[in-house]
Amino acid sequence: MSNYRIRGATGDWEVVIGLEVHAQVVSQSKLFSGASTEFGAEPNSQVSLIDAAMPGMLPVPNAECVRQAVRTGMALNAKINPWSRFDRKNYFYPDLPQGYQISQLYHPIVGEGAVEIDLEGGGSRTIGIERLHLEQDAGKSLHDQHPSASYVDLNRSGVALMEIVSRPDMRSPEEAGAYLRKLRAILRYVGSCDGNMEQGSMRADVNVSVRKPGEALGTRCEIKNVNSVRFVQASIDYEANRQVDVIEGGGRIVQETRLFDPDKVETRSLRSKEEAHDYRYFPDPDLLPLELTDEFLVACRESLPELPDAKRRRYEEVLGLSHYNAAVLTAEVETARWFERLLAATGKPEAEVAKQASNWVTSDLFGALNRLGRTIVDSPVTPEQGAELLRLVADGTLSGTLAKQVFEIMLETGEDPGAIVEARGLKQTSDTGAIEAVIAEVLAANQDKVAEYRSGKDKLFGFFVGQTMKAMAGKGNPQVVNELLKKALG
Repeated sequence: MSNYRIRGATGDWEVVIGLEVHAQVVSQSKLFSGASTEFGAEPNSQVSLIDAAMPGMLPVPNAECVRQAVRTGMALNAKINPWSRFDRKNYFYPDLPQGYQISQLYHPIVGEGAVEIDLEGGGSRTIGIERLHLEQDAGKSLHDQHPSASYVDLNRSGVALMEIVSRPDMRSPEEAGAYLRKLRAILRYVGSCDGNMEQGSMRADVNVSVRKPGEALGTRCEIKNVNSVRFVQASIDYEANRQVDVIEGGGRIVQETRLFDPDKVETRSLRSKEEAHDYRYFPDPDLLPLELTDEFLVACRESLPELPDAKRRRYEEVLGLSHYNAAVLTAEVETARWFERLLAATGKPEAEVAKQASNWVTSDLFGALNRLGRTIVDSPVTPEQGAELLRLVADGTLSGTLAKQVFEIMLETGEDPGAIVEARGLKQTSDTGAIEAVIAEVLAANQDKVAEYRSGKDKLFGFFVGQTMKAMAGKGNPQVVNELLKKALG
């Protein structure tokens, strides 16, 4: 468990955190209508009569959204409820034309589950999932389009959301960040949400309270619609310290909804927090309960890919990778796919090439991508090109030094490594005659160093290797160079 504590005037305080994550379901159409869910369309161009709440319009559940919610629940090791029901949550909002949101309060489609997170410095922790339910999103109010009026865009109205509610099991901003990253990774592996927080397809409501260690839970405040892991962590840190200051100053925490201002790095009050009865929930009379068949559930389970934790264990136990490399390579689904394409392209058994390949990806490739400000998705080097480069090193065509030169050219030009080697004459040489001739020149030019070496200064051997490789522009086979130098100096 994290040892994050807030030091106040009256001693240490513990922060208690729960997250409600709203994840937009990957589907072609909305939860109860056939309108498109494509991002970035002209305002109000993707609004059906159902989304606009025209009289007499009846919602029809989207089977794909139901399937994605069930698959996500299974990936979270959660209980799937074969019988669930939609409720109406009544509240006025300018961008919610119906005057209510169709959600699931009493009988959600997914029950209790768990997510395992890795902690900094080693170790792991299990964060409980309370529930996952389906609901429709509201539209969007735009306040910067007109000096004295707000505009409403209903493109998002009716889009399917999965609300994933955690237990209040997190005890530090870092744990909340690790949970959110892991949850995002699972959703992206499953393919049920693209996890794009910048576009709003995944966002978090953050519940924060403080207490003296071991005491009962304090009064919580909810920070709405936080749209990045960094902001989630910053909002928790600010809000926890604010609550401690209020309590130690003689005040009390009021249960309320707050907003996080990323520019000022602070939270501010939005409204008092409503309870469930304030929304006058009741079963939606236009929708029958969802009843899931055994065949449907089996098909959902069989459609799941290998998930990040299982993949990481396989990389460690079967491929023999270090825990660090396995964790890095499985953290994002695109990285794992890239790496597995690389292994397949080598044409050798995975276990035979995995260590060398994983070290190259996590150091050389990731280092280059960071330098270029790119991700694995827009890497200038393909997995197949990476596999060819590794093959050229393995068969002795390239030394490590030459491979780095070839890699830099690949990054710049996108050319295949074999073509670069041929066009630029960068092939490593194992020609003993050519290497012996260069060694003779190096020794002749450094007679004083030769005498020192022969009198016992063994460390000078590295100097001769360096001089020989420099004279051969890095093309000498290091193993052959070492052997012939020992012979010549002996």
